[in-house]
Amino acid sequence: MAEPQVSDAEQELFGGPLRYDMGWSQHEHATLDLTMLSALRAMPALVGAALRMAWNADRRALIAVAVSEIGQGVAAAVGLLAINSVMHALLGGTGNATERLHALLPGLLAAAAIAVVNSALAGWSTARAGRLEPVVERIATTQYLAAAVSVELEAIDDPDFRRLVDIAQYGPASARRMIGVCVSALNSSISLMATASVLTVLHPALLPLLILIAAPRGWGAMRVAQERYVSVMSWIEHVRASRLIGNLLTERTAAQEVRIHAVGGFLLNRYRRMAESAETEQERLASSKALTEWFAAALSGLAMAATYGTMFWLITSGRMSLAVAGTAVIAVRSGSASLGALVMNVNQLHEESLYVRDHSRFLTQAAQRAIPLGGTTVPDRVEHIVLDQVTYSYPDRESPALDGVSLTLPMGSVTAVVGENGSGKSTLMKVLSGLLLPQGGTLRWGDADIAGLDRAQVFERVALLTQDFQRWPVTAAMNIRIGRPAHIASLEELQPSVDYAGAGPIVAKLPDGLQSLLARMFRGAIELSGGEWQKVGLARTHWRSSTSQADSVLIVDEPTSALDPEAEIEAFDRIRRLAAPHRAVVLVTHRMSGVRHADRIYVLHRGRLAEEGSHDELMAARGRYAAMFDAQAAQYAPTGSIPHPTSPTVTDSA
Repeated sequence: MAEPQVSDAEQELFGGPLRYDMGWSQHEHATLDLTMLSALRAMPALVGAALRMAWNADRRALIAVAVSEIGQGVAAAVGLLAINSVMHALLGGTGNATERLHALLPGLLAAAAIAVVNSALAGWSTARAGRLEPVVERIATTQYLAAAVSVELEAIDDPDFRRLVDIAQYGPASARRMIGVCVSALNSSISLMATASVLTVLHPALLPLLILIAAPRGWGAMRVAQERYVSVMSWIEHVRASRLIGNLLTERTAAQEVRIHAVGGFLLNRYRRMAESAETEQERLASSKALTEWFAAALSGLAMAATYGTMFWLITSGRMSLAVAGTAVIAVRSGSASLGALVMNVNQLHEESLYVRDHSRFLTQAAQRAIPLGGTTVPDRVEHIVLDQVTYSYPDRESPALDGVSLTLPMGSVTAVVGENGSGKSTLMKVLSGLLLPQGGTLRWGDADIAGLDRAQVFERVALLTQDFQRWPVTAAMNIRIGRPAHIASLEELQPSVDYAGAGPIVAKLPDGLQSLLARMFRGAIELSGGEWQKVGLARTHWRSSTSQADSVLIVDEPTSALDPEAEIEAFDRIRRLAAPHRAVVLVTHRMSGVRHADRIYVLHRGRLAEEGSHDELMAARGRYAAMFDAQAAQYAPTGSIPHPTSPTVTDSA
């Protein structure tokens, strides 16, 4: 393929053409070698895959579609025979005009009846296919989503698998379209076979002429499709980059800088220049399409002229009657249309099948990387959770995220984990919660290694509150209840969690209280500030923790970043009070004032455990923890003790 032309605006903004890969590179040149012969050869496999999917979705609807399409083909053949009888009565019969009209009346009535039957069958097919298509899409979408939520977290973090997730999302829509295309292809095939049978009966020489008429149309359609595919392949990143600019100009998060920094006019000008270069490609593509279609139409016209010439020769030589010739003309036109439609359908089947195959490939890989089902039951009573020499490495990093980390979490305790950015705190929390399995060492719930435990039961014992916790676009009540969504709860049952989190004043000012919709994207909804959301998150965590009676662990990762100092102190106090005889609390934060009251503090540095102990022990050791604590404490020291940069000297020019 030719490299895409890069506009100066794209070069300025992105440094060249972007590769937002959404699946196209998986199919590079996939249709470029699609000839008519190879397309017809591939058709049975493509149709078979689509029909198997439809059969599993709704067998009765599929059978109804098949019966109606076969019925339409038979009706088309019988209709041609009826027309042939009309032609014979009109052109080949004997007697006066009135007698001939009476003779052709049965054929006309038969043709009319067949037309009515054919339209009824077509309507039945459309109705059943209309039922079948959304069912196929629903099943394929459900399979896609179910597979996506069942894989290990490390699969989601894998760029190659993440890319496959993005590609496979187009599969369900393509599966739906394939059903409609298969119906059309089946209709065209049956109509073509019926027409070919009638033409063979009328005169064997007409069948190859029919193919000769339709072949140029099929060639032209495939050539246009291939050229369009190459153009899309070359320009899709350019188009996506243009859309990216458009999205940035309208996004709420960028609205302030768009206005204050005058970014709007700048990006709009670049968008216009990029669009102009894309318009040039569209013009070239349209001109090429017009030329190809004109050439194909000319070849088809020559073939049509040859067909009529052959028919004229057959008539003048006495080998064909006028009545047969009239029927043959209608049959040739009908057959050429059916063959042309069949070629187009096969071409579309091939294109759609690319994404259906991606969908199947994703389901296969997702099954291989799914979280295992079953395992040993997690004991109700677990005195402590122990990480013993745990190691974990990401494939795209040279050094391990965790390297021989050991720590113990007794039930009823508050444990703090601190360290600079990149020290491995987040990875440690993912391992601790069971989202990632240790690559070295062990994680034990009591005496049971997590590798053999039922992971679903492990997740049931973990509550998680992170800085970037999900802000669900649902009601305030559901945002709290979604901490344990299967547990039905009334507004009154949620109130203790609201009160515990100090979110009562927030709920009180909502227009519909806990029933208020927290999603600005919907009409009548309301949006919360960052600090208000963190209180809702704390209420969600309390709800999840309070509904669990078995030993569990609560992991809190930077929970107070958006709170004011007074609310932050209060939130830390509430979090520490969540520790109970059957619950261990793990606190991960940069706010050193929030961890000083923890029972045990672990300090991570570059994936390794650097220090551990109580606050007093670590301060006395004067190591990394003490340095971090002193650095933050200095920010609150008296003003006189904080050095200030020297003010610039102003020279009097006078």
